[in-house]
Amino acid sequence: VLFNREVARRAELAFPYVEFDGDPYMVIRDNGELVWILDAYTSTDRYPYSQRLEDGTNYMRNSIKVVVDAYNGTITGYIADPSDPLVITYSRIFPGTLRRISEMPADIRKHVRYPRDLYRIQTILYATYHMDQPASFYHREDQWQQPTVNREQEADTDRFMRHLVMRLPDEPRAEYIYMAPFTPRGKDNLAAWMVARNDGDNYGRLRVYRFPRQSLVYGPRQIAARIDQDTEISRQLTLWDQRGSQVIRGELLVIPVEKALLYVQPIYLRAEGGKIPELKRVVVAFQNRVVMSETLESGLAQLFGGAQPTTIVDTTAVSDTATAPPSPVPVSGQDLAREAQTHYERALAAQRAGNWALYGEEIRKLGEALGRLNSRR
Repeated sequence: VLFNREVARRAELAFPYVEFDGDPYMVIRDNGELVWILDAYTSTDRYPYSQRLEDGTNYMRNSIKVVVDAYNGTITGYIADPSDPLVITYSRIFPGTLRRISEMPADIRKHVRYPRDLYRIQTILYATYHMDQPASFYHREDQWQQPTVNREQEADTDRFMRHLVMRLPDEPRAEYIYMAPFTPRGKDNLAAWMVARNDGDNYGRLRVYRFPRQSLVYGPRQIAARIDQDTEISRQLTLWDQRGSQVIRGELLVIPVEKALLYVQPIYLRAEGGKIPELKRVVVAFQNRVVMSETLESGLAQLFGGAQPTTIVDTTAVSDTATAPPSPVPVSGQDLAREAQTHYERALAAQRAGNWALYGEEIRKLGEALGRLNSRR
């Protein structure tokens, strides 16, 4: 009999001396068994000379990974950061409760990912601490912030943080990443985007790609404004909203495509009194062009098919990497657009089902198809 059946509650009772991430996730083992993985943090408010969060915390380490069997509730804790003095002390106080990360089964360890709450805090702090010149830091000359679309979203600092499977610029193969964009403080254009890497030896490494200051890269709020200002799109949406129906705008997806960004937003229509919205249009934005079409395939065809080449915005990484081989380009641009449409629909289906691994894989394939399509321009 399991008296405490809620997964997070069981973990908190077993390890009351740590704080837990708010996003536990389930994985499937090679034998088909289901387990939950929870990220746990050691933290304190007594670390000297360190920036404090709103709750006073100024030291935080993702030192423990907790695995909970979804069937029988067995709880196992693993030390993910053996260099953390706090987790070393706790392991001595409670001997036998924590195992080494090397003891974690391989079919579970390959699913370990970078924790959400820690990454969110790091992006908030890095928005200021990326300035490494004393004068710039003192005057806050180049402070960043998380992008928003409207004022109601300003408190939602992780709205555009996305798990993706994609090939990073200058990397030889695709990998599972956690992405977060930045805009300059008080401005809406994009300044940079950060990724947390999850695969193999790259787990836990952060990388930042900065956009050149002389190049204008539109941010989410600017793209949303361009959509509203487009006379044809605005007229159509207003017309639908006045006929006993409700227009619902889906999430504005930010998809890195080689060295540029593509924005995709689905438009749904729900009849008055109805409960199930219907996908009616897809808005696609690339650089300074915005189109709305019935499908992603036709929208991509309008953006890239037969258009004159434009300069792709370059990005500069903070670390050196290897050169990636060029992607093959299919013969037909229409085939590429159809392929992108297929991956987009599969990604939406995976998102609705909560299958984030499949969602990331389809988004990666979508990005590759869009990159090959853009190379034909």
